[in-house]
Amino acid sequence: AATALGVVWLAGMKYLPADTELRRWIRMHRRLDAPPDRVYRTWADPEELARWLPEQIDGGLAVGSRSSLVWPDQRVWWEVVEARPPRTFVFRRPWLPDERLVTRVDVNIEPVGYGSRVQLEDGPFPLDQPGVIDAWAVALEHWSEAIAMLRAHLDFSVDLRRRG
Repeated sequence: AATALGVVWLAGMKYLPADTELRRWIRMHRRLDAPPDRVYRTWADPEELARWLPEQIDGGLAVGSRSSLVWPDQRVWWEVVEARPPRTFVFRRPWLPDERLVTRVDVNIEPVGYGSRVQLEDGPFPLDQPGVIDAWAVALEHWSEAIAMLRAHLDFSVDLRRRG
């Protein structure tokens, strides 16, 4: 990133104010009616995950494993970094086709009343790197949709995934 006249120039395409923080994260949370152990299983059990996010999972979701999540139009790997049932599930995943950008996704679950609160954090996204600002925008849209699908699955037994 180059600074001139109070703006930051990103990879020849975007201009941001010079004091802009160039590392971004995605952080979101949602209150769910399901208890923490049920919410945890929807992330950590391949059969459960395939009921609300991808169509298929090739491989397992144990710590240290790398699996592929399969949608009709894409295939993305997840590498599980940490799993502490029923509270924490952490994995890494790529956001750019050439895998220059791999982020860490932390899913934390805490009990709230008879249900749970799920908190998701994904990042960092270094916005001064080529293509990353667009990847951050795609990731923001992806996780917003995913959290909505998770809630529909857990709280209403509804599958919101698009079908071809």
